[in-house]
Amino acid sequence: MTRRRKILPTTEKRNRASENIDQLSTQEIVDLIGAEDAGVPEAVARQRRQIAAAIDVIVSRFKEGGRLFYVGAGTSGRLGVLDAAECPPTFGVSPSLVQGIIAGGRGALVRSAEGAEDYPEDGVAAIEKRKIRSRDIVVALAACGMTPFVHGALKQALKIGAATIFVTCAPEAVEHIPAEIIINPVVGPEVVTGSTRMKAGTATKLVLNTLTTGAMIRLGKVYGNLMVDLKATNEKLRDRSIRIVMEMTDLSRPRARKLLARAEGRVKAAIVMHFRRTDLTGALMILDECDQFLRNAIEERP
Repeated sequence: MTRRRKILPTTEKRNRASENIDQLSTQEIVDLIGAEDAGVPEAVARQRRQIAAAIDVIVSRFKEGGRLFYVGAGTSGRLGVLDAAECPPTFGVSPSLVQGIIAGGRGALVRSAEGAEDYPEDGVAAIEKRKIRSRDIVVALAACGMTPFVHGALKQALKIGAATIFVTCAPEAVEHIPAEIIINPVVGPEVVTGSTRMKAGTATKLVLNTLTTGAMIRLGKVYGNLMVDLKATNEKLRDRSIRIVMEMTDLSRPRARKLLARAEGRVKAAIVMHFRRTDLTGALMILDECDQFLRNAIEERP
């Protein structure tokens, strides 16, 4: 019986442009890395339709009460956890809405635990532990497309009936991935062979940025390009909240600050209070009637 030859993914191939990088000057090294990185946004852009389709699925599941789970190992896993962690302060959502799962657990966030990715049964267990349901979304992250932990999680997500999305930079892996949507930005071999924290990591970060930002915009978390649902948890964000209210209402800084205080720090509600001349309770009712879309709340006036 002939043994099937193992396919080498693009992420593990040698980059001909950097074969002699160890002989270059510091400036030449910087220039070479920069030249390789320059093609990453184009690779992501070529996946625009798949990314848009993924956003629509995420929004649909969110509206049904679903949650989004990123699942990955190593750099991919860390990027998923990072994107999930940024959603609550940026868009004012619950920390449970977008969650990151990384092979090896919390410790793998700050210290490499590469061996943790080799066990598909751990991926299954991670999905079961989070009590993922059919209305949830699982976004599997694996630069090489073959990570056992990630495939175990994907298999379990499919079994449950959750929506499945897979992000990989290896075109060779696509035909072996059973996810509903596959996002495959092909960035080519890395400057340092196999170091997917570089171009593949950058591409993954760009994709994740777009998935959650696009979904939150479609859910009314942004007015124009202003993050009107942010949570002002530090001085910088408190200042941003005041500036957003000033921008939207033309109020002076002291008056904007007072309005925000009356709105208990809720930027979106403060703006509705101003334009609809109501109190906080009234503003919250109006926002609920408008599905939390600020534009509708302040422009569709009776």
